[in-house]
Amino acid sequence: MLLDLAYPPVCLNCDAPTATPDTLCPKCFAALRPITAPLCPRLGLPFAVSLGPEALSAEALADPPPFGRARAAVIYGEVARTVVSRLKYGDRPELARFCAGLMAGAGHELWAGEPLLVPVPLHPARQRERRYNQSAELARALGRSTGLQVDTDLVRRTRKTRQQVGLSGDGRQRNVAGAFAVHPDILVRARGRRVVLVDDVYTTGATVKAVTRTLLKAGVEAVDVVTFARVVIGADLPI
Repeated sequence: MLLDLAYPPVCLNCDAPTATPDTLCPKCFAALRPITAPLCPRLGLPFAVSLGPEALSAEALADPPPFGRARAAVIYGEVARTVVSRLKYGDRPELARFCAGLMAGAGHELWAGEPLLVPVPLHPARQRERRYNQSAELARALGRSTGLQVDTDLVRRTRKTRQQVGLSGDGRQRNVAGAFAVHPDILVRARGRRVVLVDDVYTTGATVKAVTRTLLKAGVEAVDVVTFARVVIGADLPI
């Protein structure tokens, strides 16, 4: 209460006053573009019109992903970009609660069977620089929201890759190829459960695809993906 008086809560995007902390003002919340049906059942890409429950996007047909399904809460627009940036680089791990609240609904199809939530790992050196892994914060908040178990140590990043920002699709794939390894006791820790990878943004999918291949090679039977935001090429994003 005293902290609220000294530091009144403000919008995560525009810093306008809000009634509760760690949320968006009504104007900024309305600017978010939620991803809802109809969408591609594999990649979670939104369709303009319904093409049927089994209709796949052109991207999923041209380059089938190694994971089963990917879901994201919102399209990566200006407001989502600000929230992710503050979570990722602004020393604001508490923002994961807001993101996870939306991710829990967006990924509702993935929670059946009590899968294991696994964050995409950072290299230890980069995690020391940022103080925390934003994907792990999202996974923990999502675990509290869904009641699912989280394993932050099931996968580790063994090579400090360069930032993906600015790289082409092929460049992103080369950047993360062979960059991940699994815990030596992975089969005991996973106990036959499906894994749901948790990350902040799905851009080309290069990172989650690389982690998925590492998990499948180690004996995990199925992997899905959930992110807060997803880049949608050609999306109209007026702010």
